[in-house]
Amino acid sequence: MMADNNQENILAVPDMKLELVPIPVSDVDRAKAFYVEKAGFRLEVDVRPTDTMRVVQFTPPGSACSIVFGTGMGEITDMQPGSVKGLHLVVADIREAREALVKRGLEVGEVWDVSGVKYAGFSDPDGNMWLLQEFPAHLRS
Repeated sequence: MMADNNQENILAVPDMKLELVPIPVSDVDRAKAFYVEKAGFRLEVDVRPTDTMRVVQFTPPGSACSIVFGTGMGEITDMQPGSVKGLHLVVADIREAREALVKRGLEVGEVWDVSGVKYAGFSDPDGNMWLLQEFPAHLRS
């Protein structure tokens, strides 16, 4: 039986914070170098809890959400490398963010505008696609 979707039930849901997103990669060391050296993410964890498991976790500058990849992590490791598309990195100034990444040697596409919201994209070595997004304050509700 489904619960009634009334105000009391809706308010009863506790906070749920998205804090870790798995990213499928084919080569952990190559991806680690990319995310640290090119994308400027902060390395948080690189551990080998078992002989067959490695967990590597990074956080984009200023983010409360991290990414994870590695080996021996069951269905997470079994995901198709390069299959994650459109993860958004929200920035205050897209041109400044794009320029900083380009200076680090990252290939970032040109900025495009969709009704005042600006985007620029890049991909990791496996083809996982990221988007920088500048969402101007005057467009927020």
